[in-house]
Amino acid sequence: MSDAPGGGPAGDTYDVVVIGVGPIGMNLADRARAGGLSVAVVERELVGGECAYWACIPSKALLRPVVAVADARRVEGARQVVDGALDPATVFARRDAFVHDWHDDGQARWLRSISATLVRGHGRLAGPRRVAVGDAVLTARHAVAVCTGSHTALPDLPGIAEVRPWTNREATDAHAVPARLAVVGGGAIGVEMAGAWQGLGADVILLARGDGLLPRMEPFAGELVARGLADAGVDVRTGTSVVGLCRKGGTGPVTLRLDDGGELEVDEVLFATGRAPNTGDIGLETVGLTPGSWLEVDETCRVRDIDDGWLYAVGDVNHHALLTHQGSYQARIAGNAIGARAAGRPLDTAPWGAHAITADSHAVPQVLFCDPEVAAVGLSAEQAEHAGHRVRAVDVDLGEKVPGASLYADGYKGQARMVVDTDHDHLLGVTFVGPGVAELLHSATIAVAAQVPIDRLWHAVPCFPTISEIWLRLLEAYRGSGGLPGRGD
Repeated sequence: MSDAPGGGPAGDTYDVVVIGVGPIGMNLADRARAGGLSVAVVERELVGGECAYWACIPSKALLRPVVAVADARRVEGARQVVDGALDPATVFARRDAFVHDWHDDGQARWLRSISATLVRGHGRLAGPRRVAVGDAVLTARHAVAVCTGSHTALPDLPGIAEVRPWTNREATDAHAVPARLAVVGGGAIGVEMAGAWQGLGADVILLARGDGLLPRMEPFAGELVARGLADAGVDVRTGTSVVGLCRKGGTGPVTLRLDDGGELEVDEVLFATGRAPNTGDIGLETVGLTPGSWLEVDETCRVRDIDDGWLYAVGDVNHHALLTHQGSYQARIAGNAIGARAAGRPLDTAPWGAHAITADSHAVPQVLFCDPEVAAVGLSAEQAEHAGHRVRAVDVDLGEKVPGASLYADGYKGQARMVVDTDHDHLLGVTFVGPGVAELLHSATIAVAAQVPIDRLWHAVPCFPTISEIWLRLLEAYRGSGGLPGRGD
């Protein structure tokens, strides 16, 4: 059961026991070990978790060739050498290499390198500070951390079980391109996978219940992404819901029944309609918590209402931000807090303190690797107003105002918005949409997290001619300056 040479058998006592060893569990183990604590990690599937094998890594490996070809076709002189379609077999082989053919030997070696004990099996709480793995029980002196992540939440629709729909897992580990694919859901997973599979040769129909795509982001983000998907050939339908489905003969085409009375026939259907926590079968009932629930935590990721504060919930399971990088941030904070508490050191849990997950509320960054890319951090204008801030939203057309964008792509189409707290004159949120904007995001994240005053941002000089000049144009728009002509003329 134990993978770690020199580690004790399952049943030993450790300072920290981690259930679930994706990036979040690995980061927490690393910080706890750096604090001098002994650590056992329990994993029922692959070390590296959902992100490494069925989400972030394989999805971006599928998307990158699609976007690279689209980028080349936007540049005169380059588009002339782009001929034919992508080769799916080659794209799949590249994806398989990034996920190590779904083997976790390398990740397991890394755990051994930090002297963490890997226990393979299904970990379940068995009362305070105890984790059962099969017939054995691990005991934690200081903390148990639940890092079990989330899974696709399938809607309760007639026929859905018989159809065996794709989730993010089938969408990222498939080795054949369906002729016709329906994607249900207009959020991040839906738009990314619609673009990826259309680029690989499927005829894709994207169905979204609301009035537009990406409902939690600035409205222009969903509008530009919908236009980009449509330009690529995706049939984008908003305001549409699936009310039932069936698969002919159990293995044939899938028929979707829609709320308007219509029907669609496709070869596969992908549901990207939300996530649910992997907490239904981890023994929460043994410590007075509800199985299958999201876990409410404090500023150090300790689960609330647990005597002695030994239980932590990190990453997706606390429902703060279902993003790998944000969960890893939480894990670093939680790991450091566990180490400080074990050593009897005081904690700094003030906002932005060393042991506080403040960024979860104020500076969560997210990139959608679709075409066009979407990169956002912090609050949208609507979210900021609902939170009680007095704000001003400043918009700039990237294609019209930024020479570097025009050089990046002919006919560049994109938009940027910054949301300014007018009482304190710093940024609450920034959103970029357009080709190549993902690498702009960290500058925005620093500005939001550090609450850099607008007057100081004027002294952060962007290089000419880069897309980063959007910062200058946003500041000019905020201060009311017309600026220089947008294309260097």
